[in-house]
Amino acid sequence: MAKITYIEADGTEHVVDIATGKTVMEGARDHNIAGILAECGGACACATCHAYIHHEWFDKLSPANPVEEDMLEFAVDTDPSRSRLTCQITVTDMLDGLIVQLPES
Repeated sequence: MAKITYIEADGTEHVVDIATGKTVMEGARDHNIAGILAECGGACACATCHAYIHHEWFDKLSPANPVEEDMLEFAVDTDPSRSRLTCQITVTDMLDGLIVQLPES
């Protein structure tokens, strides 16, 4: 279990517990957090779960794989220093405290 903070584009914060093994995208979806559409359901095929990972956490994540890197090219307003697809980030206990900024949709 990890406590993850999702910050909507308008600054609204949601601090929620996400079970280990779920993805950051699934955590947002399961808690009805606006800003992550996840149209492909987590198959890394749409980039609608794009989010910005807080700088403090970005380097602690496993690197994006080539498929995710390709899909990030379809996301809007990406920032190479902190953009990720949340469907590709699996929650572990090590991610307790992760901060995710959601882009404007």
